[in-house]
Amino acid sequence: MRQLPSLNTLRIFEEVARHRSFNKAAESLNVTQGAISRQIKQLEDYLGITLFIRTPRGLLLTESGAALSPNLAQAFDHIERSLQAVRVPNLRQRLRILAPPTWATRWLSVQLRTFVQRYPDISLSITNQANHDGYAEVDCHIRFGLEADTHCHSQLLVMERHIAVASPELFDNGEAPDLRRFPLLHILHEGKRLKVWENWLGAVGRIDVDATQGLEFSTLDQVINTALSGGGLAVIDRQMIERELANGSLLPITPVEVIGPYGYWLDIPNDKFGLSKVQLFTEWLSLVSNP
Repeated sequence: MRQLPSLNTLRIFEEVARHRSFNKAAESLNVTQGAISRQIKQLEDYLGITLFIRTPRGLLLTESGAALSPNLAQAFDHIERSLQAVRVPNLRQRLRILAPPTWATRWLSVQLRTFVQRYPDISLSITNQANHDGYAEVDCHIRFGLEADTHCHSQLLVMERHIAVASPELFDNGEAPDLRRFPLLHILHEGKRLKVWENWLGAVGRIDVDATQGLEFSTLDQVINTALSGGGLAVIDRQMIERELANGSLLPITPVEVIGPYGYWLDIPNDKFGLSKVQLFTEWLSLVSNP
């Protein structure tokens, strides 16, 4: 019978060695820094050596730690390859993503080609709805909101960048449309109007425009389509209308851009965070969200 420390302890050492930080390893594994420290101390006691040295510039691997780290990483890679070689394809490799409809249509779907090409063995299932029971099946939740969710592993992907736009037909000889003349288009979120117009008007110092007037819609796509047809003026996250800005079907009313306060968050249930498919998607999504 092999006399080995637990795989969890070795996994924690690998993560600390990779980050050179107890704190970052704790965040990555969604455990406390104290738990990380205890596991490393147990491993050092088992081996009879010191693996890390604390310095003013951060955490350093000792000579023994530096020798162990790459061998352990290779061993985990070998275990993963061995398991994949005998695994029968099933729903465990299906990655279930819950995402806002406009974000999924206008941003995620454009980017997904690179993920599919890189990870052909992961089958994606993307939906914008989930009932109470269905949440248990979700691996990743892309959420529009103001702050992190404290009940799961939650990280900010990107903040909204709001600009006011209109159809070219509302411009008069290159002059931007009068904000008081045309309807303002509003989007509802959880039954309430988002205050994007109020925030934008405040940024440009326009106190003469009634931010409450206009039309309201349940989805951002409805706002965009109404603006495209010349039905009103809209304040929209420019990341959602890059194509329209590029082809000139929507034009900025002014160059002013307001960051936030809303953004898109990646929420991962604590029991799903350690899954390989989730970690691969998280790394890819963070990369393409912040090129």
